[in-house]
Amino acid sequence: MDTTAPALLPASVRDEFTRDTVFLNTATYGLPPRAATEAVHAVERDRVSGTLSMSAADEVVARSRAAFSRLVGVPEARVAVGSQTSQFVGLVAASLPSGATVLVAEGDFTSLLFPFLVAAERGVRVRSVPLERIADEVDGTVDLVAVSAAQSADGRVAPVDDLMAAASAHGARVLLDTTQSSGWLPVPADRVDYLVCAGYKWLLGPRGTCFLAGTEEALDALTPLAANWYAGEDVWTSIYGAPLRLSSDARRFDLAPVWPAWTGQAPALEFLADIGEAAIGAHDRALADRFRAGLGLPPGDSAIVSLAVDEGAAEALAGHRVAAAVRAGRLRCAFHVCNDTADVDRAVEAVSGHLLR
Repeated sequence: MDTTAPALLPASVRDEFTRDTVFLNTATYGLPPRAATEAVHAVERDRVSGTLSMSAADEVVARSRAAFSRLVGVPEARVAVGSQTSQFVGLVAASLPSGATVLVAEGDFTSLLFPFLVAAERGVRVRSVPLERIADEVDGTVDLVAVSAAQSADGRVAPVDDLMAAASAHGARVLLDTTQSSGWLPVPADRVDYLVCAGYKWLLGPRGTCFLAGTEEALDALTPLAANWYAGEDVWTSIYGAPLRLSSDARRFDLAPVWPAWTGQAPALEFLADIGEAAIGAHDRALADRFRAGLGLPPGDSAIVSLAVDEGAAEALAGHRVAAAVRAGRLRCAFHVCNDTADVDRAVEAVSGHLLR
């Protein structure tokens, strides 16, 4: 194979990650760059020694918020932090009145779907359509479209631009779950009504970080149901007693941080933001297309490749020390900044002969 590819990132980026295995499983969890690993170890050593600094814990949250803002292109004042995607999706679902209609994609990830299906028990209507038709299905009856920008099961990319245009034309709001896309797939984040993203996959953070961003108008429609001390206008004077004194910006939706998770998230996000989503996306898709080409498949538009393989594929991958996942009955391979062309070629060698046509 030709090993030259102008879209690829410099080798120094790949060198920030372990080379113990060919890791094609970022869609399950991301590998941390060295600085993130060292930061998490350091904060846990501080906790063990009783020298953990609360100001340092606040600082890593602020750094993470700023880096996420820079990476996806949305103002910091419109970014809230939490721990789980379903918490923020549930907040949006709780804001919908009985009789509202939500349009979703068939087979989407359940942390996005289930909060709306729970809301259906009090009269919210949920309509499920194929991902490819979701923009065409937006009409005057739809109040909210909730969809993953890239599907977890197979990496299919939602028609975000068409969807945004259709929603605007019909007065509907859009919730994008970018857990499987932020970091490699730029979207018009500053115009998305609600954007929710867990940080432990493509953003390379430890499990326990999540972001909610949105337009001011859409965020104003939400009630901070989990209001807490960390959502206060001034955090450390908001820990006791009335009255209610929440932040005036998106921080009013903040949840108290998981310290080690945000300690690792900050340097990981800064690492990604310094490279930029466009460059990362070009790299990731170039590797995914090299993988497709090596298997005789046409190019695609995603960093995730889903393949029908025979039962011997898992053993072959293990034998080549290639880590991937099986989702929806198919092999799912995800290509990110921790990968290079050598990884792709090894994966092609492992999978070749096991592909079902």
